[in-house]
Amino acid sequence: MVDETHMWAGERVTDKSARDERSRARTRHRPGGGNGYGGASSGAMGRDPAPNGRPRNNDPCYAALDLGTNNCRLLVARPTVGGFRVVDAFSRIVRLGEGLICSGRLSEAAMDRAVDALKVCAAKIEARNIVDKRLIATEACRSAVNGAEFIDRVARETGLELEIVDRETEARLAASGCTPLVDSTSDGAVLFDIGGGSTEVVWLDRLETRDGGPPAAVIRAWVSVPLGVVTVAERHGGVKVTRDDFEAMVDEFSPHLAGFVKAVGPHNCGRLHLLGTSGTVTTIAGVHLDLPRYDRSQVDGTWLGAEQVRVVVDRLIAMPFAERAANPCIGVERADLVLAGCAILEAVRRAFPCDRLRVADRGLREGILVELMRADSVWRHRSGVPT
Repeated sequence: MVDETHMWAGERVTDKSARDERSRARTRHRPGGGNGYGGASSGAMGRDPAPNGRPRNNDPCYAALDLGTNNCRLLVARPTVGGFRVVDAFSRIVRLGEGLICSGRLSEAAMDRAVDALKVCAAKIEARNIVDKRLIATEACRSAVNGAEFIDRVARETGLELEIVDRETEARLAASGCTPLVDSTSDGAVLFDIGGGSTEVVWLDRLETRDGGPPAAVIRAWVSVPLGVVTVAERHGGVKVTRDDFEAMVDEFSPHLAGFVKAVGPHNCGRLHLLGTSGTVTTIAGVHLDLPRYDRSQVDGTWLGAEQVRVVVDRLIAMPFAERAANPCIGVERADLVLAGCAILEAVRRAFPCDRLRVADRGLREGILVELMRADSVWRHRSGVPT
């Protein structure tokens, strides 16, 4: 029986409980303290070289790391007016959860891959003037019997102290990171974050803030299901996927949304929109745009109509594995996972047949950065902050 986690009638992610949680979790991570690095942007991404072309390693920065079932990702950013600017980033597919669904354990090979990636992250963090950081691990470490043992190994070999977060925190951080992309003229968005080992679906609204920073997330309901692209692909296969295989994946996921749909209650899908954050939706956007190589600047914030999504998904189902692997927006490492993600997306689309889907190339890490910076009141103290 799949263990789902739900929350109905949520509250702002910037409430006191969230601040208290951050205060407890962050104490050991603040090397020199620091407050009042004011002003910020709307989470604009991109490198930030100094005028001479070399990184500004001495600028006060914040770091966010997300070790998931499939990927290891790091962002380092500095506050700017209204949000932040990314000054360094790292992403590597490590497949930490490979084989977990059968064994219940993280394999030695998977842990070795993850540790190698985390060593790169540790070096990047060490090279910057980090005033605060949050380093999280999600479903693979949550569910593996040796998850805590792996966290101890990471601390010994990399110096990084990872925090295994619960599903509520994971949903909240994704919401914090994606809130700027919620259409302010709509009745809210159904946000979905398709991970490697779990999927979070959130009924999300936005609240404009008075601190000069990004809008705050209002979570009205959420559900977390421990099914993601890795677990679904391992269960159903990801290389040769027939239409029947695809429908079987949709059928496995769909029942886990029933309670969430009921919690949302009567709603007009014409007044809502979908908001997707994951490799699945960014891939669909890239394929739709026929990009010769993946380009975040063209993908993040892109709107797709329901028919455009259907056309791309049908195209991906019809593609032989070799063609999927050769697509510049998919690649060999994700070619066996993309259709599992499309099936989860299809289950969400059938539960909420909205006309529009907005694509987010942002999520947990951006949410961490927003919460860290807001806790330091950087947007209330904007004087002297570079833009």
